[in-house]
This record gives sequence, structure tokens and C-alpha cells, in this order.
Amino acid sequence: MIPDKNKIIPNSNIPSICYVKNVIKNLNVIIGDYTYYEDKDNPQDFEKHITHFYDFIGDKLIIGKFCQIASGIEIVMNGANHKMNSATSYPFNIFGEDWQKAQSLKDTPYKGDTVIGNDVWIGQNVTILPGVHIGDGAIIGANSVVAKDIPPYTIAVGNPCEVKKKRFSDDIIKHLLKIQWWNWDIEKITKNLDALTSNNLDLIKNIE
Repeated sequence: MIPDKNKIIPNSNIPSICYVKNVIKNLNVIIGDYTYYEDKDNPQDFEKHITHFYDFIGDKLIIGKFCQIASGIEIVMNGANHKMNSATSYPFNIFGEDWQKAQSLKDTPYKGDTVIGNDVWIGQNVTILPGVHIGDGAIIGANSVVAKDIPPYTIAVGNPCEVKKKRFSDDIIKHLLKIQWWNWDIEKITKNLDALTSNNLDLIKNIE
């Protein structure tokens, strides 16, 4: 038996865990299968944790497959950016009336889409700032503020979030990025769970 990727609460015994893809309504949020959000209050309210997200800006939030996202996350999008190279950073234009002409949208910093890779573990109360890219297999420690890109298969913590170490050797990381196990069909993943969850990383090299 394989868990149903289309369920909102995949395990009725753990109602705090939700498959996020199945509750997202915003078309600018793209989330892969089996990625979950854990929140004892209401895991289905994941979109409330995406802030300053305005359709007229056009940025996207992209999260890969099999990510593990703990409670308290805040993903800040480009609508939070203010102009910083003028006498004031105050956004007069958003209040309309005679202030609307104070500056155009193109004058406001734009940092692009926010992208979280596959099999990323994000700890409790993490804040992710606009335009950040977090690589496949990365781990972000609790209470971190991610203000810059995080490479694949690294452990990063702090405010500002900094890489502390690589999870594996360069050879293992290269192999994992090559095989992209998260893109296998779910039957193949299920068949190879022993290798995927083993401390013996050599086992993963033998999967065809």
C-alpha cells in the first residue's frame, strides 16, 4: 500500500500533517507531490504563511517534492521589498490618491521567484526572504532567517542563515543530484525505501 498523494491529511492518526499541494489555491504557488506542512493548529492554512504575495508583481513560490516543512514558517515574497536608494524607503505609491505617482512598480527591488528544491527539511519558525533558492536535500535549522541561496545537501542555520557543513561527501552529493530519486515513479521509490533511508549511503549507488 502506497500513501495517497491526493489526500489532504495522509495519515488520520497524525492530523497535524497536511500534503500542501492539495490545499493550495493560488496559481502562483507550485508545490510537488508528498511535500508536507506540520502544524498542530491548522496545517491546511499553509497559504497564510506566504506573505506580501501580490498578483500584480508576478513572482512565484516553487517548492519541490518530498519536502518537510515545520510549523511557524513564513515565506516573504517580493511585495515586501522597499526602495532603498532614495531619501526615504516609505512606499507612498501604494496608498493611492496624489501619492500614487511617487514611484512606479519597476523602481521597487525585485528578486525573482522563491524556489525550494526537493527533499528539503525546514525547521520550526524559519523565515525565507524573497528570491531565495534552497537546493535539493538542504536542511534549514529552526528559527533561521534565509536571506541568500543555500546549496544542495548542506545544513544551514542562524540569522542570517549560514551554511555550517555539507551533509555528505562531494561524490555522494553529486550522485544524489544525478539520480534525482524524487522523480522516480512512486513504485520504484517504495521498492527502494530501505536504501533511501539507510545510513549506508553506498546502497543508493546500486539502484538501477
